[in-house]
Amino acid sequence: MMRTIYITFIFFFLFSCTSRKNNINVDAVDKFAAAYFPSNEPGGAILIMKHDSIIFSKGYGFADLTTHEPITPETLFNLGSLSKTFVANAILILQEQGKLSVEDSLLKYFPDFKNQSIGAKVKIKHLLTHTSGLADNRHVADDTVFYLTAKDAENWYPEMQVDSLIFEPGSRFEYSNPAFNGLALIVEKVSGMRWQRFIEENIFKPSGMKTSTITDGPHPAHGVSHGYILNHGQWQEDDYGEEPTFAAAGNGGVWSSVEELALYERALQKAIFLKAETIRDARTVKQFSNWSSNVPPFIGWSWFIQNYRGDIKNVGHPGSQGGFLTNYITLPDKGILLVILCNAPREEYEMQDFTKYILTEIEKQNWYD
Repeated sequence: MMRTIYITFIFFFLFSCTSRKNNINVDAVDKFAAAYFPSNEPGGAILIMKHDSIIFSKGYGFADLTTHEPITPETLFNLGSLSKTFVANAILILQEQGKLSVEDSLLKYFPDFKNQSIGAKVKIKHLLTHTSGLADNRHVADDTVFYLTAKDAENWYPEMQVDSLIFEPGSRFEYSNPAFNGLALIVEKVSGMRWQRFIEENIFKPSGMKTSTITDGPHPAHGVSHGYILNHGQWQEDDYGEEPTFAAAGNGGVWSSVEELALYERALQKAIFLKAETIRDARTVKQFSNWSSNVPPFIGWSWFIQNYRGDIKNVGHPGSQGGFLTNYITLPDKGILLVILCNAPREEYEMQDFTKYILTEIEKQNWYD
């Protein structure tokens, strides 16, 4: 689901900030996107927001190749790993409520760890930052049939069976999907409700995200776009039922639209479901005292963060699952949000060329303050 993400994520943002013009011409973005997404194939939706103003929002191509339902800014896409930010925010909500702490060990919530010392050593904060040292102990390739329907608990269970850590928790980064299956289960244990419902009640509703939903087994079976991959020149569906681990929702189960992700970012900017200081902390790089990697840390509480040209932050998260691709990019200090949601991969994982073009156009037209 996530491949070499931190290197290419940083690449997206190496462009300068300039002053914004009064008149914004979106024709160039529209023309480029229309050529990128052929009208008779799977496509995508794009949104650019400046503070509270949506500058550009449009869909291209088909959400469903059977019905020829068109993609619009309201079309629901699977967000892939952008979903992790919702799970992380749920953990932070519970921490604000005094019901848990990111300093809690995993053993507190999963007392059945095979190696008890590992469960005691690894903490919630390590799962949130992909620094746990837990190897991905799932054997997906050897049992694809099982993992086609395996939910969060089944994907997290192998992590509790590890005999040793691959590095000391907090010392370096290694991306982990099962970590967020475990975090979702912690939300469930602490809140006393399905974690999907907890996010709906505490994030979706306060943010005004009325149509967004979360995978729970085969749900949602209707009302969402389908993901596709190109196989020998033919588009082939690749989502629930075709892609192993798709049912494991904690790491990639949120479905939303570009329009509702704009509401998500507004809610973060306005501290609707978390305190402002909590959000600032979540979007601050975490470096633990035993950090030993040659690569500087670049992760907050799930958010990918990079500074450039002084103290201006880039904060966001890409995603990939089955035939879906996501890119969510913000410049919080400049109030810029760029969201790209696709239901067919057309280039490398993070859509470098496509993203770079849009960001270059934003810069060329001086859309910043």
